[in-house]
Amino acid sequence: MTSYSNKKVLVAGAGKSGLAAAKYLRARGAAVTLSDNNPPAADPGFPVIGQSETDSDGFALIIQSPGVPLELPFFERARARGARIIGELELAAEELTGFIIGVTGANGKTTTTALTGHIFKHAGRLTLTGGNIGVPVTDLIAQSTPATTVVLELSSFQLETIENFRANISLVLNITPDHLDRHQTMERYVDAKARLIETQRPEDFAILNAAEPNTRALAGRTKASVIWFNLDQPSASGVASIDGAIWLGSSRLMAESEIPLVGRHNVENVMAAAAAAWLANIPIPTIADAVKSFPGVEHRIEFVRELDGVRYFNDSKATNVDAAEKAIDAFPGNLWIVLGGKDKHSDYRPLAARLAPKAKGILLIGAAAPIIRGHLSEMNPSLPLADCDTLDKAIRAARRQAAPGDVVLLSPACASFDQYQSYEHRGRSFKEIVNSL
Repeated sequence: MTSYSNKKVLVAGAGKSGLAAAKYLRARGAAVTLSDNNPPAADPGFPVIGQSETDSDGFALIIQSPGVPLELPFFERARARGARIIGELELAAEELTGFIIGVTGANGKTTTTALTGHIFKHAGRLTLTGGNIGVPVTDLIAQSTPATTVVLELSSFQLETIENFRANISLVLNITPDHLDRHQTMERYVDAKARLIETQRPEDFAILNAAEPNTRALAGRTKASVIWFNLDQPSASGVASIDGAIWLGSSRLMAESEIPLVGRHNVENVMAAAAAAWLANIPIPTIADAVKSFPGVEHRIEFVRELDGVRYFNDSKATNVDAAEKAIDAFPGNLWIVLGGKDKHSDYRPLAARLAPKAKGILLIGAAAPIIRGHLSEMNPSLPLADCDTLDKAIRAARRQAAPGDVVLLSPACASFDQYQSYEHRGRSFKEIVNSL
């Protein structure tokens, strides 16, 4: 165990994971300073400085929070003088014990993490769930034991700084364009995701999506045994969908129709989570029973209410184009879809072909609205686009025009930070507005 007694440590970013890391270090004797240009309103009990080029001087260890880009001059200066820069995940890896399952992907990782945790709990395993979902990893340390299964949702921001963190089972669901405003190139984004499997050992398992090119290409970057799941091509080995049923190797798990989640993409999420449980020796009937009882995840194609024959769904977690495509694919048509928010240098053109046969209205909100309008109009000038500015105006426009049998879907394809604090904040706002109609 690393000793932090009287060591000066800087934690860059005073969000949830940054504060958790700061408290963890302080409990181990470190002299902790927080660095944040917009520190929390409530006094965290630590000295707080800004993130100028000179602020990192005097600190041999810097903990980077996921929301703070490594390209800041703040970090470049620290690297130049030999400071160690790691994230909260790597910090936690020093003391976190138990059987570790790491889940990453551009889309589906929240649902898959929650479902995996649900299956293990259903099987009677002592299980903790956290990471990018809910509880910071350092906050899980005190509860973890050698007998604990720890299921972690891990973002590219968390993974890009790991050195020794290791998952016994890794799940890489997909790697489609996302966060290019932060990573700049697709290659760097893939490299960040790949860190999850690169730190694994031969006795570990890497569960990879054989149907997704970027994920398939990762197989050569790990020492772990690769287990494939494949929705598109039936297979007798690995995890596959054959004639409308999911198979774990040569054993039938369940019919796709028994999955309580909306959308074909959720079949993939079930396959990946089931594979992790299967590798951990959970009986197949127990896995199937757990999947059938899974309640789903808030903000992921979440049914809110039906009003005058119109159904409203909250998919605020769809913060990129691929996620929005999956949500659109989950419905046969009659869609009133809300798109927009903070742009992440995304290409929205692929949405046009999916929306053309299904959308009765495309309601644009937020800072990205002009970009989305331009991309969609370029591909199909006849798409029913409407500029609504805010979520409230978009929902009320849909309410006025939607007919029985229609679906109003918030699936923004954008981050939330232009008008909201988080995708959760945006999703809760959607539900509040819908329930007030």
